[in-house]
Amino acid sequence: MSIKEQIKSILQEAEIYRVQGLLNEAMIKYKIAAELVEKNVKQESRQSLIDGITKKIELLKGTILKYNDPEKTPEMPVEIQNLIKDKFAFSADKESAVLEGAIALSKFGQYERAITEFSELLKNDSLRLVAAKNILRCYFANSSVDGALSKYEQWLKSGLFHEGQIEKIRFFLENLLKDKGIERELPIADVPEEKTVFEKATIEKPVSGKGLMTDIPQQEEAEEDEFLDVNSVGIEITDGPQKGKEIVLDVAFQSGKSVSLIIPGREKTLIETFKVGLKLDNVQFYSPIAILNGSGVISAFTKIASGPKMGSFSLDLKISA
Repeated sequence: MSIKEQIKSILQEAEIYRVQGLLNEAMIKYKIAAELVEKNVKQESRQSLIDGITKKIELLKGTILKYNDPEKTPEMPVEIQNLIKDKFAFSADKESAVLEGAIALSKFGQYERAITEFSELLKNDSLRLVAAKNILRCYFANSSVDGALSKYEQWLKSGLFHEGQIEKIRFFLENLLKDKGIERELPIADVPEEKTVFEKATIEKPVSGKGLMTDIPQQEEAEEDEFLDVNSVGIEITDGPQKGKEIVLDVAFQSGKSVSLIIPGREKTLIETFKVGLKLDNVQFYSPIAILNGSGVISAFTKIASGPKMGSFSLDLKISA
């Protein structure tokens, strides 16, 4: 293949990536094409080609900035937000359906609306903790660390959460901050001396080795059917040239034993393999306090067609470990 054909082929790939919403991949291809032009095309033809590619790169930068800047995340019309919320709400129970709808909104980058929906669930004692954690996840996904800290301090003063719950939220927020490389000492709830039912025993304690915690008080085990907070999930590729390789995906949102993962469009092997109902074995569930080696079943798998994560895929995994 001649240099001219190589450059043409790379530019075609870049355009395909751009149309599919894989903007970073498109940017890489445009830059490779520009380097090839710079090094191999004669001077009389070089400048016009460079100018054309540079213009495409600048336009692409503007698009990437639009989707990556949390202040400029495209806000969908309310009608579309309602459609997303209703489409992904499967539970017959009204409040569980609200939770599913809120998680769906957050996947499409509609964080403000998702926070509003999650906030409604704070009135429900059985869903209060999972709603609070997902509100904090929304703030972090929207690059609003200050918003998350402000919300935590508001909850601390409100008395809405009992001592065990607010300590769990503090522990959860501390680990979100650590993932961002932020060391911050968070204020704790004032605990009257006469209260001894929950005290510090309700804080999750680190464990050594793999597996779930075994020293959680019985009262905490029953509360909200809660499951270990999972930060990321390691999935082993079982076919193809990358067989045996582990792909680690960050958890976008979690509700009990269901976690939502975002799979970049470039992970073709995973995308081609996954389908609803598929059981994944030998899955690693990573949390700040333990590593669980288990399995899971794909309960939903959809392509994100709009918003800042356009071109990626959303996968819901039901943990069966």
